[in-house]
Amino acid sequence: MNLLIKAATVVDPASPFNNKVADILIENGVITQVAPSIDKDVETIDAKGQYVSAGFFDLNCNVGELGLEVKEDLQTGTAAAAAGGFTGLALMPNTQPPVHSKAEVEYLLNRAKGNLVDIYPLGAISNKREGKDMAEMFDMFKSGAKAFTDGNHPVQDAGLMERALLYVQNFGAKVISYPEDTSIAGKAKINEGIVSTMLGMKGIPSLAEELMIARDLYLAEDTNSEIHFTTISTQHAVELIREAKRKGVKVTCDVAVHNLILTDEALMGFDSLYKVKPPLRTQKDVDALLTGLKDGTIDAIVTQHTPHEIEFKDVEFEVAAYGITGLQTALSSLVGIGLSAELIVEKLAVNPRRILNVDVPALAEGEAANLVVFSTTGNWDYTRANNRSKSYNSPFIGQNLKGKVLLTCNNNQIFKN
Repeated sequence: MNLLIKAATVVDPASPFNNKVADILIENGVITQVAPSIDKDVETIDAKGQYVSAGFFDLNCNVGELGLEVKEDLQTGTAAAAAGGFTGLALMPNTQPPVHSKAEVEYLLNRAKGNLVDIYPLGAISNKREGKDMAEMFDMFKSGAKAFTDGNHPVQDAGLMERALLYVQNFGAKVISYPEDTSIAGKAKINEGIVSTMLGMKGIPSLAEELMIARDLYLAEDTNSEIHFTTISTQHAVELIREAKRKGVKVTCDVAVHNLILTDEALMGFDSLYKVKPPLRTQKDVDALLTGLKDGTIDAIVTQHTPHEIEFKDVEFEVAAYGITGLQTALSSLVGIGLSAELIVEKLAVNPRRILNVDVPALAEGEAANLVVFSTTGNWDYTRANNRSKSYNSPFIGQNLKGKVLLTCNNNQIFKN
């Protein structure tokens, strides 16, 4: 694959061309030259007024394979990722069977060989994600699992979480916590507040998330362990993590795109496409999340891509499944709320890899071309026809969106929108 990207604005903090316009020549999948101007008789992409950065990386992505391929398989999931500018996906173990032994890790890595998008299976903390006995974490780590989480099953047993935090220290892996105290959240479906009262629905209080964050921060501090919280959603959660960082606790966290751009008012029509977990919160929470993103408290942004068949979504709100597909619309969503290209790249490409201890691709001569070219001004129509996912549970299908991925490049392969 040979390609010349002309006149793109480079977004790479490690590059001498950062925030400068440059040409990038790619030959056989390797960046061979970065310069103010390059002339070469190869396929050329005019990227004037557009940005080039390391490919995006999603720390929280659900693909149905293993066992739930009817929702999404690796082929359709990575196609949606490439269309959204992602060259790396950390896959949650929310599968059947769950990723709780080296067999599942090795299967996923073998299935993903030769793909444009790199796959990073996350192993389960507990056997079968049941929150009782610790899974074979070291075996999974040796087979390629970079971090461990029970996915959308929060670890309720404090002793199990403590043992996991201590155990992974022996081989340099990381524990990812999905913070929810299920005894407080109960069977409620939406955020507890004015909207839940107006709709006559029992709500999930913010305390359910914050109590678990407080617990796990204490455990991380006591064990001197690293911990990462995924999909935080409340104002006080941001405050707890900000204070823990100030104290020197080894903590990082991320936020889902939809929790940055939507509030629980989107549920006034009982549209199950907006049913997610953690639930959409209030404008006060969204404002706090945006502040935390900009001041460095929140390290990364995730899509929490969660595909479902129509029969799991086009039903009564109470029984509908949680989740939104988000790989193709992440960039547009973030552009829509006014985030700069530099902040998007930091939270969607650089920091996620650092959290998972994965090398950050460099836009430099001699480096493999792992990059995305995107526009913050271009518009595109998101339709069922250009939806690359196997599932259609996105509230944005049928909308004209601002912020467009033009091409994604990795592993000597290229995808163009």
